[in-house]
Amino acid sequence: MRVRAAAILAAALLSAAGSLAGCAFEPPAEDGRVHVVAGFYPLQFVAQEIGGEHVGVENLTRAGAEPHDLELQPSQLAALEDADLVLYLRGFQPAVDEGADLQSKGKSLDVGTVASLQDADPHVWLDPLRLAAIADRVATRLAQADPAHASEFRRRAAGLGERLVALDREYTQGLKSCVRHDVVTSHEAFGYLAARYGLTQVPVTGLNPDEEPGPQRVRDVARLAKERGVTTIFFESLVSPKLSETVAREIGAKAAVLDPIEGVEDGATYFTVMRTNLATLRTALDCG
Repeated sequence: MRVRAAAILAAALLSAAGSLAGCAFEPPAEDGRVHVVAGFYPLQFVAQEIGGEHVGVENLTRAGAEPHDLELQPSQLAALEDADLVLYLRGFQPAVDEGADLQSKGKSLDVGTVASLQDADPHVWLDPLRLAAIADRVATRLAQADPAHASEFRRRAAGLGERLVALDREYTQGLKSCVRHDVVTSHEAFGYLAARYGLTQVPVTGLNPDEEPGPQRVRDVARLAKERGVTTIFFESLVSPKLSETVAREIGAKAAVLDPIEGVEDGATYFTVMRTNLATLRTALDCG
């Protein structure tokens, strides 16, 4: 259910009245830091990397949850209103879009306006160079919110940018000599990654990971994968592997995780998951 203006107002009043005990989301204490609210993990990661000790970051999507389906709790709505900066990606989380429009006008950043989105695919952070561009803009907005630490924010953003450029080089080098180039995925989440590194994404379903493909689509993908010698059908970490396993059985392939990094668990970070993805792709595509 999408958030409505009346519900948002009521929630904010409830929050102010202190009747929200027990909610999982707790806004940060007033400690002098810039208060950033991020819609989902990659934006939380960027804000923390750039902000360091001067920024408190709250992620609206709990670890291990599917961010597309997020429904905002009353305390989260209050946090959007109180935030110094809200980072979100319009079209990716409808509830956050509406909450940002109603609660945080003038202090929100739609990162899709920075990264030149292609079609309707929102997974722009899977291209390290596009994420570096987002990081630069986040640093600018943090500097506006906290001018006293502007130079540190810019320094940390430059360091993050260098690490992302190095990651891009790792991908370019690691995927330049692959025998195969078709990446068959259960979810159409890897368009930016594929475009950057000369791969072809073949999704079984569209941009919505909960979408159920018709039998003909499954047969078509299985036939194409078999014709092109595909050995691995990928599924993502937050979605059931059943669809990929079905296609894999059809063609005698295996199923494996390719993580779109919409959320992380168990101490993983953007960089560790991206490097795991690279190793997985190199094995699946037979990259020498």
